[in-house]
This record gives sequence, C-alpha cells and structure tokens, in this order.
Amino acid sequence: MSGVKKQLMKDFTKGNIAKQLLRFTLPFMASNALQVLYSTIDMIIVGEYVGTPGLSAVSQSSQILNFATMVCLGFSNAGQVLISQALGAGKRKEMSRIIGTLFSLILILAGVLSVVILGCRVWIMDAMNMPQESYDFAMDYLVICGAGLIFTAAYNMISAVLRGMGDSKRPFMFIGIASVVNLVLDILFTGVFGWRVAGAAWATIIGQAVSFLFSVYYLFKNREGFGFDFQKASFAIDRHYFGMIATLGLPMAVQSGCINLSMLFVNSMVNNVSVVASATFGVGVRIDDIANKISQGIHYAAMPIISQNLAARENKRAVQTVHWAWIYSAVLTVLFMGAYIVFGKYLFMVFSNDPLVHELSGDFIRAILWMFPALAVMRGTSAFIQGLGNAKLSMVLALLDGVILRIGLSWLLGIVMGWGFYGFVLGYGLAPYGCAIPGMVYFLSGIWKKRRVLAEDI
Repeated sequence: MSGVKKQLMKDFTKGNIAKQLLRFTLPFMASNALQVLYSTIDMIIVGEYVGTPGLSAVSQSSQILNFATMVCLGFSNAGQVLISQALGAGKRKEMSRIIGTLFSLILILAGVLSVVILGCRVWIMDAMNMPQESYDFAMDYLVICGAGLIFTAAYNMISAVLRGMGDSKRPFMFIGIASVVNLVLDILFTGVFGWRVAGAAWATIIGQAVSFLFSVYYLFKNREGFGFDFQKASFAIDRHYFGMIATLGLPMAVQSGCINLSMLFVNSMVNNVSVVASATFGVGVRIDDIANKISQGIHYAAMPIISQNLAARENKRAVQTVHWAWIYSAVLTVLFMGAYIVFGKYLFMVFSNDPLVHELSGDFIRAILWMFPALAVMRGTSAFIQGLGNAKLSMVLALLDGVILRIGLSWLLGIVMGWGFYGFVLGYGLAPYGCAIPGMVYFLSGIWKKRRVLAEDI
C-alpha cells in the first residue's frame, strides 16, 4: 500500500484503543472548533457592526440552514458507516462504488434542498415569527447561504468519507482554509464595505466554497490513496449501494433533521418573547455549540473505530471504544460546565454589547447546564448505535429527543408553567436525556449482539 494510501486509510482493529481514540479524536475536535468558528465570527462581527437585530437574524437563519445541512449529513454519515465497515471487513474494492454513489446522491439532495429553501423563504420567515427588526437581515442571510448550500453539503460529505477511512487530519486542514478565508472576508465585507448581515453571509459561503474546491483538488491529486478515480463513470449511482445508503441514511437524516427542526420551534417560541430574548438565545446556542461541537469530535472518532471492529468481529474492542469515549467525554463535560459557571456572562459580552442581553444571559446559563451530563453519555452510545448501523433506533431516539421532549418540554415549562425564557431553555437542555438514557440501556443490555453486521451485505 502506498504512503498516501496508508495515511488516508487506517486499520483500527488492532492496537491500543485508548491511544487510538485520543489521537483520532483531537483533529476532529480541532476541525469542529474551526467549523463553529465560522458562525462564531459571523455572530461577533455582526454583533459589533449591526447590533442585536443582526444577531437575531444570523442565529435564526442559521438554524434553518443547519436543518438542511444536517439532512444531507445524515446520508453522508450512512456512507461513512458503510465505508468503515467495508474497510474493517477487508472489502476495499467496493469502497469506490460506495463513494461514487454517495457523491452523486449528496449533490442532488443539496440542490433540491437549496431550491426548496429559496422557493419557500417567505413562508419560512413567517413561520418562525421572525422579529420585525431582524426580518430583512435574516432574509439576506437565508437567501445567500441557501443558494450556496451545495458547497456546505459537499464538504461535509467529503469529510464523512475521510472519517470512514480513518483520516481525521485532512478534514482539519480543509476547514482551516475555510476559516481563514471566512475571517478575512467577514471583516472586509461586513466591517469595511458595510454590507451588514449580507456581508457575513457572503463571507461564509465563499469560505465554504474555497474549502470544498481545495478538498476536491487535493483528493484528485491523491486519488490512488483516496480509492476513487474521479472518472465520469465512477459517479454513476450503484443501485445496491444506493439502497443501502438510503435505508441507513433516511433514518439518520430524519434524526438530524428532527433535532434541528425542533430548534426552529423553540426559536419560534423564544421569538415571541422579544428581540432581546431572540438574540440572547441565539448567542447562547452559539456558545453552547462551541462546547457541543468540540465534544462531538469524540463521537466522530468513535463511530468509524466501532464500525471497523464490529465488521471485523472484534466486539470487545468496540465495547472498549464506548467506555473510553465516556471517559474522555466526562472530562470535557467537567471542563465545559466549569467554564460556563465562571466565564458564562463574559462569553455573552464577546458577542453583544447590549446590557439587556447580558442581563438575560444568566437565565440561559442556569438552564443549559442541565444538558451537559446527557451529552457526555451520548458521545459513546450514539456513536455505537450509528456505527452498528442501527439507524432505526437512532431515528426513534432522535424523535424522542428532538420532537417529543425538546418541543414538548419547552412548551410545557415555558408556556404552560409560565417560566418564559428560562423554561424554553430548560426544556431545550433536558431533551437530550431522551436519547442518552435509552441509548445507554440498549448498549449495556447487549441486545445489539443479535443484529446482523452491515458488512455482510457489502
């Protein structure tokens, strides 16, 4: 195997699990941190040059775009699981057809979603009860980033393929390029040119486009190690693998979409309070996203390791991976909760100079702290369930978390019990337990041992 191929494809069925998971996780944490930096830079610069209405606009429109992105990511993750299991089972020749099918499927899906967002933009804005002060800004951001959705989806798809092969360094490199481009253009478009929220949107989408084009160029130059020749015929959709990706990806897409869809409902309830509440919630979710995405690097690293070992019939190593994922997640949880308690209000001040936002931030912090223990459990169990290929269970848990609990608890605590903004955030924070607790029971019970391994059908 060539040097490049060794770098792009890693065998996790042998070696020290604790060290492998940690080394594999760190680049993912850095990649996710940079990815959050995209939206964080937008928020900080918009808060400085546009103010509270601009913050509200970017945070609300981002939730809509995240919904579409996460739907595409559900199918990308399905492809990742198939690639990991094919690699673990030693079926490397089949990987090229899986990659080609995934490429075409994601590009088509992203194009369709982009058209839907642009065609339904007015209805979407009205359904979200967008504050009048933020409406025009939010529309600008939605239209510009919605038109460029294909770049976001395609980058995430390439990253998923690389994760499936055991490569965590290249995604970090690609997102690093995007972050630098985004930072420079954000300052130029929003601060110097005065394009306001539209400038932040253009900076974001151009950064993502540059990242995608660079990643494609790099992989084309190293196509032998990547295992895909980029010939036109290789992009043909293979019916067998399309069926497998669709069967596995549809529940994952519903899972990802439901969680983000629930966010739109919660946002809608918060927006009815005031533009200050809308901005505070938007900033709080962005801060929470930093901690969430960094710890999500553990999930990203654990899933392909688990997939490979299950396909190779190394169940003991797969179980050990979950245990170490829990340990690493617990350490991060303690650190993040401590940072929230000590520095939480100051973090809000970085995004906004509005004293009303600073005052309301205390309610957000007190409520959101309840969420972190659940996330620590989910990093291991969710990675296991997805790596196993049990997409239907993932979907059920996502529906419980995203629809029944996230919307239901926010409505119950915020409106029925009259706790207002604090109740909306508390409901949002408690919802992940609907995924964490059943997922842990499923893993510890050993029921999963009766499932057929996906690699047998590849």
